[in-house]
Amino acid sequence: MIDRRPFEALGHADHGWLNARHHFSFANWYDPDRMGWGALRVWNDDEIAPKSGFPPHPHADMEIITYVRSGAITHQDSLGNQGRTEAGDVQVMSAGSGIRHAEYNLEDETTRIFQLWIQPTQRGGAPAWGAKPFPKGDRSGKFVALASGLGDEGALPIRTEARVLGATLKTGEETTYALGEGRHAYLVAATGEVEVNGVKLSARDGAAIRDEPLLTIKASADAELVLVDSL
Repeated sequence: MIDRRPFEALGHADHGWLNARHHFSFANWYDPDRMGWGALRVWNDDEIAPKSGFPPHPHADMEIITYVRSGAITHQDSLGNQGRTEAGDVQVMSAGSGIRHAEYNLEDETTRIFQLWIQPTQRGGAPAWGAKPFPKGDRSGKFVALASGLGDEGALPIRTEARVLGATLKTGEETTYALGEGRHAYLVAATGEVEVNGVKLSARDGAAIRDEPLLTIKASADAELVLVDSL
């Protein structure tokens, strides 16, 4: 089963400094049929204006993964962590028992991110943050784990039985991904166009997938892909 979620049908909120699209119910946008997919609870497609951002606010009991599509995001939190994550790179915050954080676009250009929330396997625990570069050349033609709670080497750790993967495909190039029994996949092309087992996806469309043991993804235009695999 592959359910295409067209970009134009996603939830939308324009706050001026933030232009957000929601793949799942979030804030003031509610769709009872889109409350999450497996352990994936939030996938926000955010455009953050220059010299603006999210002021300090709290979270608990959530794995929050930020994939930077263009520009850069600067993180600060109540643990004293600070860091700047650039396009193509990833940061992970395990909110655990509670943390306050801020995410700012200090650049002179619009920053575009995917922000993903995945439910942790267990509640509580000490909060944590980390970030890492993931050169796009290293994921050319194949999926590479960016964040994982399944022991994937080189991935940022998350506290859930899920993984976040990235891949880049050139026009006409094809790759595959094996989806385990009972697991859920959610795929978005940050850029480009692809076919997933024959279902066409344009840039920033979502695809909710289950009961498809093998995903065959072919690019009809140069594509940058992000995939979440969760229970």
